[in-house]
Amino acid sequence: MLSFKSFSQTDTTSTTIQLSKPIAKLVVTDLISGDQAKIEVKTLGELISELEKKNTTSLNIIENLETQNKNFSLMINDYKEKSETQAQLSEDLEKALKRQKRQTTIYKIGSTVGLAATVLLLIQ
Repeated sequence: MLSFKSFSQTDTTSTTIQLSKPIAKLVVTDLISGDQAKIEVKTLGELISELEKKNTTSLNIIENLETQNKNFSLMINDYKEKSETQAQLSEDLEKALKRQKRQTTIYKIGSTVGLAATVLLLIQ
């Protein structure tokens, strides 16, 4: 049969480092400040992420407002064109009305002269 060899998993050589009390305090202080720095970096990263979200939202709002401003400008231009067209149509209508009044006056005068001439001819 085969023989099994066993291995020991315990450390046979002891290598411990012993620090003096002031140096151990400095090591602990450095470890604590390192942990605090890690937390601060994480917090600052989250803060930067939130600020980037706010910046993106602000840019979207600005873009929407610029689009609205452009649309309002287009609407104002359309209303100006409609107003100018309406004014031109009003002027044309006034001219046509004056022309029609002149023609009516001429027809009335002509009718009166014709009636008078007919009456004179009938009287003679």
